[in-house]
Amino acid sequence: MTRFTRWTTLTVAAALLTAGCSGGGPSDDDSGGDDGNGRNGATALDWERCKATEDAPAPGKDWQCATLQVPLDWSKPDGSTIGLALIRARATGDDRLGSLLFNFGGPGGSGVDMMPSYEATAATLRERYDLVSWDPRGVAASEGVRCRDDKEIRAAESSVDGTPDTPAEEKAFLQDAAGFGKGCADAAGKLLAHVSTTDTARDMDRIRQVLGDDRLNYFGISYGTELGGVYAHLFPEKVGRMTLDAVVDPTADTMGHAKNQTRGFQTALDNYLKSTGRDPGQGSREIADLLKRIDSEPLPTSSSGRELTQTLALTGIVLPLYSKTSWPVLTSALQAAEEGDGSELLALADGYNERDESGHYGTTGHSQRVISCLDVKQRPTLEETKRLLPEFEEISPVFGPFLGWDTAGWCHDWPVPGQFDTPEVSAPGAAPVLVVGNTGDPATPYEGARKMADELGVGVLLTWKGEGHGAYGSGSECVDSTVNAYLLDGTVPKDGKVCS
Repeated sequence: MTRFTRWTTLTVAAALLTAGCSGGGPSDDDSGGDDGNGRNGATALDWERCKATEDAPAPGKDWQCATLQVPLDWSKPDGSTIGLALIRARATGDDRLGSLLFNFGGPGGSGVDMMPSYEATAATLRERYDLVSWDPRGVAASEGVRCRDDKEIRAAESSVDGTPDTPAEEKAFLQDAAGFGKGCADAAGKLLAHVSTTDTARDMDRIRQVLGDDRLNYFGISYGTELGGVYAHLFPEKVGRMTLDAVVDPTADTMGHAKNQTRGFQTALDNYLKSTGRDPGQGSREIADLLKRIDSEPLPTSSSGRELTQTLALTGIVLPLYSKTSWPVLTSALQAAEEGDGSELLALADGYNERDESGHYGTTGHSQRVISCLDVKQRPTLEETKRLLPEFEEISPVFGPFLGWDTAGWCHDWPVPGQFDTPEVSAPGAAPVLVVGNTGDPATPYEGARKMADELGVGVLLTWKGEGHGAYGSGSECVDSTVNAYLLDGTVPKDGKVCS
C-alpha cells in the first residue's frame, strides 16, 4: 500500500550529503553553452521522437525524448553512471526565455509520462519556455525500481491490515513492511543508496547545464516543492524563476508530517461534508464507523471476486479529496458502500494504486518508498506509534488510525539508513522564489507554504482560498495570472498576496 500522497511529505527529508552541504561539488561547473540542440561541452543529448512507455502512449509529434547520463554516486563523479529519461516540447513563440523544468511530485511520479498531459495547463508558459521534465533516478524509465510483482502486491492487498488490531495482525503488518524493503534492495542493488532528494537535486543542475541555461527555471508541485527547496539550498546562485505549488512543510519530521497530513485530509473531508449539507463531525463519525465495519467484514465487489478491505476503502475515500470536481464521485461511492457494495470505492482505490483492468500495478509507490526511506532518518517503533495513536485518532477518526500506523510500517527494517530528520532549504542569495499555498489542500496543508517561504529566506507567499491539491491551473484566474506574470515577465508579487 502506497501512502496517501504522491509527494511523500509524510517521511521525505532531503538527504544532504556531507560533501554537498555547501552547494559545491561536481555539478557546479558549467562547461559550454547550448548549441540549439540541447548540447554543451559537458555532455550531449540526442533528442528524438518519443515512444510509448509501459504506462503511457506515445505523445504527440511536438514531444522529444532523450537520455542523460549522470553519476550514480555524486561523490564519485567519474564512477559508474545511470541514465535519466527526459522529455521536452520546444517553445511556441519567438521570444524564448529558455527551459522550464517541471517535477510533478511523488516522489516516484514519471515526468516523462505526466508532462504531455500537462501541456494544456502550461500552454501560456510554453509560449516562451521549452517545457521539460524527466523521470528522476529510481523512477520509471530512469532505473525505475519494482519491489514486488503483481501477484505479491495482490496478496498483501488482501491479507495485510493497515490498522492492525491484534498481535498477529501487528506481526503480519511489520513482516510485510520488512519484506517490501528486502524486495526493494534486491531490485535496486547499489542504486538504493543513491536515490535521495539531494542526488536528484544534483541531477537537476546537470540537466540545467545540458539544456544550456545559466539559471534553473523550475516549477515544482507537491513533493517537487521540497525538491526545489533542496536545489535552492545547494545552488542558490543558479536559481532563476522558481515556483513551488502545493508545498511540503520543510520543518516537520516524520511524525509531524503525519499529523499535518491527518489534519489536511480531515479538513478536506469536513469541507466536502459541508458541501453536501452534512455536519462534519457527525459525517466523519459515520464514515469511521463504516470503515470499522469493513475492517471486520470486507465488502463484496463486482471485480472478479475481489473484496473491499478497510485499507482499500480508505484509499478510495482519499482519491476524490484531491480535487473538488471529484466530490460527487465520493458521494456515490460512499452511498454504495453503506448499502453493502464496495465496487465504487475499490475502483477509486485501484486508480490511486495504479492498478489496471488486467491486474497490473504501476511502480510509483515503489519508487516513492525507496526515495523517502533513504531521505528520512526517523524510524518510529511499534511502541512509539501505538503511544501516539490516540492523538492521531483525535485529529481524525477517519484518517488518523491509518496515518498513525503508517509511521511504524513505512520504513520498518529498511535496508539502508535514512539520512536527515528535515530538509535544509535555506537559500541565502537566491532570487525570489514564488511559494503558492492552497488553504484547502488535503495532501500538503496550507501551513507548509508559509514555513517553506520563511525557511527559504527568499520565499514570496501567494495564498489561494480554494480546494484540492495545488492551485495553478485549478480555476483561479488570480493565481494563474500571478504565476504567469512571475515566470514570463519576472514580476514578483507582494508577499502575502491572497487570491479568493
